[in-house]
Amino acid sequence: MPKLLDMMGIRNRVGLNKTDWIYEMPNGSQIWIGGLDDKERTDKILGQEYATIYENEASQISYDSHETLLTRLNPPRGVPGRNFLDYNPPSIHHWGYKIFHNRRFPDGRPVPDDDYQWLKMNPSENPHVSDEYVARLSNLSAAKRKRFLEGEYSLDSGSLWKRAWIKYNDHLPETMYRVVIGVDPAGTVQGDEIGIIVAGQSPEGFWILDDCSLHGTPAEWAAEVAATYEKWHADVVVAEKNYGGDMVEHTIRTAAPGINIRLINSSRGKIVRAEPISSLYEHGQVFHRIPFLDLEDEYCIYEPGSDFSPNHLDAAVFALNELSSAGVSILDAL
Repeated sequence: MPKLLDMMGIRNRVGLNKTDWIYEMPNGSQIWIGGLDDKERTDKILGQEYATIYENEASQISYDSHETLLTRLNPPRGVPGRNFLDYNPPSIHHWGYKIFHNRRFPDGRPVPDDDYQWLKMNPSENPHVSDEYVARLSNLSAAKRKRFLEGEYSLDSGSLWKRAWIKYNDHLPETMYRVVIGVDPAGTVQGDEIGIIVAGQSPEGFWILDDCSLHGTPAEWAAEVAATYEKWHADVVVAEKNYGGDMVEHTIRTAAPGINIRLINSSRGKIVRAEPISSLYEHGQVFHRIPFLDLEDEYCIYEPGSDFSPNHLDAAVFALNELSSAGVSILDAL
């Protein structure tokens, strides 16, 4: 916002309430900054009414939250209500694809002909984007190149997960038996992301609580692991010993010596390791706190022999295997 206000030449004329994050514009209108990542912030949004709603990175917003937001779109008489969304195209199973392209709401009702329009903007068509950035996107794996460079929706081609198995529940249980962080490092700083997934176990089942995966130096991702460990009051960080685990332990302990780290020595292949976890999803025993698009895309498009490393998937499998004793149902365990 400060940069935008500078470009408009009005920064010194705009007030900011940092308690509620409300910008007061020179003409008296207001811009409210909000979020849907926890109950307190969501309740603050639901306590207001707006003339315009802008959903940034809408691929990470559930359809239920989107619908609830629309109940707050109630402008003054004579002012047209507007709802804007943006995202890098997710899967064709996302509610955005269904509404804007299939012209059907998720429950099957037709979308009105005079509503819900879309446009696509690709980096190569932006004169302000550097050739170096476009070249970097061009070198991504096929799946990510289609999404981030070409603006195409992904097709579910993997054999391990089905999109319908992924259940969402943002009402976290009061009791969480354990919280585990799975870490899957990349080979180089310039390579794939470091997978950092937070998973929990409760009386209701298993949870994916957060996806903190990132590109970064060892110091950067170790600091992220340490901060995530503290934020979620985790019990242990899990990494695979025979695929960089010793390096992971040394790197994390350099950032936070007191973290509990468990190295697993797995002789099973990636697919064999992941199958019990996909079975947990199939039987409705895993919930996602919010949509975690990158993780869910890797679940549903990864196929043995693919040309990319599913770091989000691997980290989630490490964490959920630790919680579920290699895929044993929580109901059976109890």
